[in-house]
Amino acid sequence: MTNRYLALDVLRGLTIAFMVIVNTAGDWTNLFAPLAHAKWHGFTPTDLVFPTFLFVVGNAMSFSMKKLQQMNPAEFFKKVGKRTALIFLIGWLLNAFPFYELSDTGAMSIKDFTEVRLFGVLQRIALCYFFGAIVLYYGGIKGAWIFSGISLIGYWVVMYFFGDSADPYGLTGNAAIKLDLALIGPERMYGGEGIPFDPEGILSTLPGIVNVIAGYLAGMMIQKLGNSVKTIKKLLVMGLILIIVAYIWDIFFPINKKIWTSSYVLLTIGIDLILLAIMVVIIEIKNWKGWTYFFEVFGRNPLILYVLSGLVIRILGMIPMGETTLRGFIYTNFYTTWLSPKMASFLFAFSYMLLIWLIGLWMDKRKIYVKV
Repeated sequence: MTNRYLALDVLRGLTIAFMVIVNTAGDWTNLFAPLAHAKWHGFTPTDLVFPTFLFVVGNAMSFSMKKLQQMNPAEFFKKVGKRTALIFLIGWLLNAFPFYELSDTGAMSIKDFTEVRLFGVLQRIALCYFFGAIVLYYGGIKGAWIFSGISLIGYWVVMYFFGDSADPYGLTGNAAIKLDLALIGPERMYGGEGIPFDPEGILSTLPGIVNVIAGYLAGMMIQKLGNSVKTIKKLLVMGLILIIVAYIWDIFFPINKKIWTSSYVLLTIGIDLILLAIMVVIIEIKNWKGWTYFFEVFGRNPLILYVLSGLVIRILGMIPMGETTLRGFIYTNFYTTWLSPKMASFLFAFSYMLLIWLIGLWMDKRKIYVKV
């Protein structure tokens, strides 16, 4: 990405940094409220992280689609399909890692891969990128607007009419969980809600595509209008309008990250547009760039650093240290002994983000950029 659009790169890096922090708490029972997802309906700063990742994927597509749109359909599907499959596979392998299980007696056995969770963060990124690229390839900007409108309204209709009549947007009776149970099966779904339920399942991927498309449209607008006051005003006005509409829609279709409701999509896009406007003002117009390199490091290798952030913490949790693991030993001895529970949990996550940043710094200094 050219220096002219450094704001987009910094937003991507900021997203990865925050993503690492919220994914690696020292103690999940001790979190500052902004660093925890909303329990069901509602919104916290943490709920902004994943849709912003999709938004910045769309930002990057505003550059890469120019080449893709010059390809014939066979070349296009080969290029986009290969990237989609690779990102999806990496996500699935991350779910399967470390590929073995230990019994109560300590016996090791190969993990049953038919019971590995099928979906996840990277898988949703892959699918949203794939379908977003198809919409833009065949429909262009006009088609992207039409698809987005139909998707968000259509998703609301499906969730309302195919969910349980008493509570169509509840955990156990929503249309998304019904479809996932039927097509994926409970053994391949996320269990973090106490039951098989996948927040990155099939049906809720549909509105997620709109987050990618919105990032693309914002990127195209910035390229067309440049880093001007007009650009800033458009981003701010559009962002504010989307936030207002989101909260009106929330009355009928609650803002909810876990089922990725249409009101949630509009809210997160609105906030992302305002964040992007702020970045453009600070970085591109005011030219205050002394602080940006930290986030550029994350922004130059986003996917691989995200994957490493998931792998390294698991490896630390596998290395035995007496009656605990290396992860547990570090957390207990270097954080909990002198900090309050919530601060210990936060600083552990913050320190871990810095560790991943150091890996990114090493890669950047050696010009190692992993393009997936």
